[in-house]
Amino acid sequence: MLGRDLAAGVLYGARTTLLVGLVATLIATVVGVAVGGLAGYFGGRLDNALMRLTELFQTIPFFLFAILLIAVLGATVGSVIFAIAVVSWPPMARLVRGEFMAIRNREFVQACVAMGMGHTRIIFVHILPNTLSSIIVTGSLMVATAILIESGLSFLGLSDANTMSWGFIIGSGRTVLRTAWWICAMPGMAILLTVMAINLVGDGLNDALNPRLRSL
Repeated sequence: MLGRDLAAGVLYGARTTLLVGLVATLIATVVGVAVGGLAGYFGGRLDNALMRLTELFQTIPFFLFAILLIAVLGATVGSVIFAIAVVSWPPMARLVRGEFMAIRNREFVQACVAMGMGHTRIIFVHILPNTLSSIIVTGSLMVATAILIESGLSFLGLSDANTMSWGFIIGSGRTVLRTAWWICAMPGMAILLTVMAINLVGDGLNDALNPRLRSL
């Protein structure tokens, strides 16, 4: 609407959108793997406590929770990353917990315990590598979801107003949607293609890293 180049804005806004998606997913993955791994490996009271905490976060609508966090912390890129990470880690935690519970009773893990290996070595050397394919696939889906959440927040004006992003462009162009539809269509297509590409990359990494598929 101000006469700026739309293609340049879409390319420039990709930096913010991808940065938020990747960093937020990385933080959520680290937290989810840590919580799920500890709960699945040790079990007992620690498992119950961590899973009740995870269920508490899952009962809150994630988008409304992200809006609330940004309203409290302020509309900045760092706040958006933190909010998306906070609402994204519970599914990863539950996935990793299930994987650890399934693997910890396998014969090779019991052999490691019988040999006197410590918990840290068993977790990081023997159990965690066998869950990487599931973590990678879920992480790729989380990146796509984080991009969609960031776009939604920017569309509502809950991001840094001085930082260009795809959702911000769509939000700015909604007032002239009938006369200049391409202002919303171009960043919308960028979001669509990026999310689709990330999902395809995740499927490809799963095919490449899954030992069961490599043996077929």
